[in-house]
Amino acid sequence: MRQTGLFPTEKGHIGTDESGKGDYFGPLVVAGVYVPDEQQEVLRELGVKDSKRFSDNSVRKMADLVRKGYKHSVVAIGPEKYNELYAKLRNLNRLLAWAHARAIENILEEVACIQAITDQFGDKLFVENAMMKKGRNIELIQRPKAEEDLAVAAASILARAEFLRRLYFLSQDFKIDLPKGSSPKSEEVGLELMKKHGADVLGKVAKTHFKLTPRILNLAKEK
Repeated sequence: MRQTGLFPTEKGHIGTDESGKGDYFGPLVVAGVYVPDEQQEVLRELGVKDSKRFSDNSVRKMADLVRKGYKHSVVAIGPEKYNELYAKLRNLNRLLAWAHARAIENILEEVACIQAITDQFGDKLFVENAMMKKGRNIELIQRPKAEEDLAVAAASILARAEFLRRLYFLSQDFKIDLPKGSSPKSEEVGLELMKKHGADVLGKVAKTHFKLTPRILNLAKEK
């Protein structure tokens, strides 16, 4: 352990990453994972890497290993809450910063740590300003391609697995297969949902600030 001020700190760092940011349907999920320095090689041997390089089934399996082996936090913002927060903040990077800060703070409740690494998604002051007491003294590093860091890669796996889980249950609730991404298929499904449940349904299943929303609403009027 290192000594910082009056409190000993662990030799390791937190990595955070998000999933669902570019997906029209489903939640926004941010995860954080604390990795001790001596565990770096273990993660490498397990094959931990950016979740985008795994199939959905492999992501789920890898997430089980990460959850069992490492201190972590998952912050999931469902579509209704997401739309409410976005309406207040009017800025996706501020919303992301809030969620990343919460994930970091949650882990700091369990382990003393002085460094966190996140992907470069906006001014890091957004994250620093969103920190509460425990996170104010942490060194925050933002960088492009942060998923090359194993703690960030592990966090990306947890975030994606939770996104997939919640998207599945949301699909079950509305009895329709909600697609990943933001595509013509998403537009088609959004239109079908509106026919069955009315215009308000989009606020319950989708991120309504996406450009897909006015397109779906206009198509619904035409038909």
